Amino acid sequence: MNLGQITTIIIISLLCFSCSGQASDDAPKNEVKIVRSEQKKVLPVIVGAARTEEYIKLLKGKKVGIVANHTSMINKTHLVDSLIELKVNIVRVFSPEHGFRGKADAGEKVNSDIDTTTGLPIISLYGKNKKPFPKQIEDLDVLIFDIQDVGVRFYTYISTMSYVMEACAENNKKIIILDRPNPNGHFVDGPILEKKYKSFVGLHPVPIAHGMTIGEYAKMVNKQGWLANNVKCDLTVIKAENYDHNTYYKLPIKPSPNLPNMSSIYLYASLCLFEGTPISIGRGTTTPFQVVGHPLIDSDKYSFIPKSMDGAKSPKLEGQSCKGYNLSEFGANYIKTKGGINLFWLIDIYKNHPIKEGFFTQMFLLLSGTDQLKKQLESGTPEEEIYESWQQDLVNFKKIRKQYLLYKDFE
Repeated sequence: MNLGQITTIIIISLLCFSCSGQASDDAPKNEVKIVRSEQKKVLPVIVGAARTEEYIKLLKGKKVGIVANHTSMINKTHLVDSLIELKVNIVRVFSPEHGFRGKADAGEKVNSDIDTTTGLPIISLYGKNKKPFPKQIEDLDVLIFDIQDVGVRFYTYISTMSYVMEACAENNKKIIILDRPNPNGHFVDGPILEKKYKSFVGLHPVPIAHGMTIGEYAKMVNKQGWLANNVKCDLTVIKAENYDHNTYYKLPIKPSPNLPNMSSIYLYASLCLFEGTPISIGRGTTTPFQVVGHPLIDSDKYSFIPKSMDGAKSPKLEGQSCKGYNLSEFGANYIKTKGGINLFWLIDIYKNHPIKEGFFTQMFLLLSGTDQLKKQLESGTPEEEIYESWQQDLVNFKKIRKQYLLYKDFE
């Protein structure tokens, strides 16, 4: 996609700004809605957690553990509170990156604690203890996983889910995934993760944007033998209703501190690659994952200064004036382009940054899942040629993906 194409898309997007891609901050809180393309009627999505009658029978008389965070809501009630009200025997809660209340910085150590509302012990699954220890689940009969994901490989909630599945398989525990829609579920794009770049920001051979819900992803990981030592868990997925992969789904709750609205969520798959460079993506501003810049970029388009704040206590380039792009409006209307990984900004900023040596760090390799993209960018490979280099791998992945879809695929 060249600069002219980008400009055309931005102009079209601005003319359509009031359409269904507006930021989630404008959506009613704790009310999930969808807008189907070319269809005026707005239908409510019923998330897996809200379909209590489908899984409550699996919990009666059982000792239950729950993997949850602040997104684990049934309308205005937290899943944990709902199940306690239904007399389910919840023994403990496990929390992912950002913690049970979703307030910790990315990468910040999250301590185990006691939930002040329920008195339940909370076990952190971030840091050294990414996978439940046998002693932490030995007294449980079943684990529930209910967390809102954004459909991108390096968003670590799916890594946490994979480790929980693995622990369940190894310790003969049942796991129930309460499915939620994927706000980036209408496309598949990006390079496939190579085994040598496996890490917590990418465990499995999938593209950056895999186009699957957490339930579909769990089925794939389990059946493909991608858990350690090819173990397989006793897995049940409770589907969401009134959702398919043609749905543009607005999140009613921000999934983590630095994805505050739909603009950031749509841009996340493209802009997170900058985390493996010296460039700021707006952590420490009110527009994280919607702006990109650096003090050494020669640009008069836009500037911002990262500052310490909740969710970004020590942001990259703190206190420095960063020059680059403000992509907030473009991101808010990104669905008009049908999504996809956009390399224009990465190519342009790398080209205009005066220091090329060391620009792409080891983290960039982990995020991209390959060293090929780094080599292509450094050698000046044309943008369209880079996209083309992914296509055969994506064709092969889509064949695997198709086996595990629970909902109608995107068109």
